[in-house]
Amino acid sequence: MRPPTAVLVKLLVLPSMNLLVGIRRSAAIEVCRMLVVDKVRDGDFEVMNDVSRIAGYGPGELPENPRELAGRLLSCVYMGTVNSSRETRERARLLCEQVGAYHLSLSIDSVVEAVVGLFTMAVSGGRRPAFKAHGGTTAENLALQNIQARLRMVLAFLLAQLLPWVRGVPQGGGAGWLLVLGSANVDECLRGYLTKYDCSSADINPIGSISKKDLRSFLQWAATNLGYPVLAEVEAAPPTAELEPLVEGQQPQLDEVDMGMTYAELSLYGRLRKVARAGPVAMYNACSDMWRGRCLSPQAIATKVCRPEDRVVNRHVRGRRTAV
Repeated sequence: MRPPTAVLVKLLVLPSMNLLVGIRRSAAIEVCRMLVVDKVRDGDFEVMNDVSRIAGYGPGELPENPRELAGRLLSCVYMGTVNSSRETRERARLLCEQVGAYHLSLSIDSVVEAVVGLFTMAVSGGRRPAFKAHGGTTAENLALQNIQARLRMVLAFLLAQLLPWVRGVPQGGGAGWLLVLGSANVDECLRGYLTKYDCSSADINPIGSISKKDLRSFLQWAATNLGYPVLAEVEAAPPTAELEPLVEGQQPQLDEVDMGMTYAELSLYGRLRKVARAGPVAMYNACSDMWRGRCLSPQAIATKVCRPEDRVVNRHVRGRRTAV
């Protein structure tokens, strides 16, 4: 049987789908990379062969430290728009700098404008869709968010094919292609909070079976124990897709507001459903006992418990996924 670390030695491209989540995901990959280097140092022959073949090392060459291996294996691309914040862009840059990964920072506004402009010219007779903040309808608002997310995935696969060519990565032995990683955690899958043909279309989703609560705990630990202080900033930042424009005097877009529930609540629902095998009634009874001090009415608790089962939250925006 192949050692688990050998399976981790793949060339990876990290598209910035949900931007903060993307950063959190790359932190988890960083631990995998450190495990691979440890195996190389221990003389694990199979892992050494995989590293040499996939990362393009020549005869007798092997990575001397995790940062060197990250520079060959991880290509991180921040794909921002006018709706992206400077803080998120800077956190992405700092994390790549600290782990040693190859990093690009792109603006995809021109690509988004080209697609929306084509729709306006060829389909809507000159009527241009607008964000809700600018007077648009819910349908317009969601469509304009979705096109940003989906174009990131299209560009991510283009980069996955051509970044090795740009960087001069050796083409032999499978080293000339990259894998695209998704970023939806198990709580978002439970809620259906993801864009079809964005995160749901990646090659691999390393955090697809991990709850947001556990991911945040891991980031807190990694910031201290792995020597990547920027992870503390990432963990403390409120999760946001950053797909809607910022309007002065209005609350910025937040994932928990969009979902109608907190990640802590979603994590609880997941444990009740998957671990305790509870149905809606059993979940209602359990939540009623745990939330006695929250001053929630029975109707409010029932609404919260049943909301993850609501599958009509715009089928084009959020698809239903099974996390294993």
